[in-house]
Amino acid sequence: MELKIGTMLILEPTYTERVEKFRCKVLEQKDGVIYIDYPVNTITKKTAFLIDGAQFRVTFNNEVKQSFAFNTEVLGRKAGNIPMIMLAYPQDEDVIKIQRREYVRVDTPVDIAVEYDGVFTQFIAADISAGGVLLNLREAVNFNDGDTVRLTIVLPYTSGEIRYVQTDALVVRIFERDERTFASMQFTDTDDLDKQYVVRFCFERQLQIRKKELNEIL
Repeated sequence: MELKIGTMLILEPTYTERVEKFRCKVLEQKDGVIYIDYPVNTITKKTAFLIDGAQFRVTFNNEVKQSFAFNTEVLGRKAGNIPMIMLAYPQDEDVIKIQRREYVRVDTPVDIAVEYDGVFTQFIAADISAGGVLLNLREAVNFNDGDTVRLTIVLPYTSGEIRYVQTDALVVRIFERDERTFASMQFTDTDDLDKQYVVRFCFERQLQIRKKELNEIL
């Protein structure tokens, strides 16, 4: 996918404890490299000086307002009349189209511990998004629709890094489907950093699923 000159990019660091967003503009694209102007922090409005090797999740909109995302890292700088930063641009199959709804659910197993009324139970989620999870209930539970539970979510990334996200969640509905029982849960107090961890995990899994589908076609 060719990025047009002037396309606005939003950069979010993927390996940091801080939740930040930077805005920048595409000035040039050549041989798998994007050249951008120096990004500006969307909150402080200050110019950011990105270090080589720093990794980011990039989101942008095309001319018809479709949203896309990809992972990148800082490759270096290019001097000139306008100083530029060089970012790696992936192959087309690694650029993911973002669905328009607020949170994209990804069908992938995730280990989750549920605490309710002092009882801890281990489950596996059938899918996950930054807004909630669908738990596969393989045993009887002591919570019901409308209850609030405490979740500990294990997020293993492709790099080998593991993050543990803790959040309260509302039990929206317990139901049966295909002779199995599920609980739909909505996160209720996830902080911004933990939400970014979940978004990053979902994005990585989307990439894995897409690559697998492409390999099966080929």
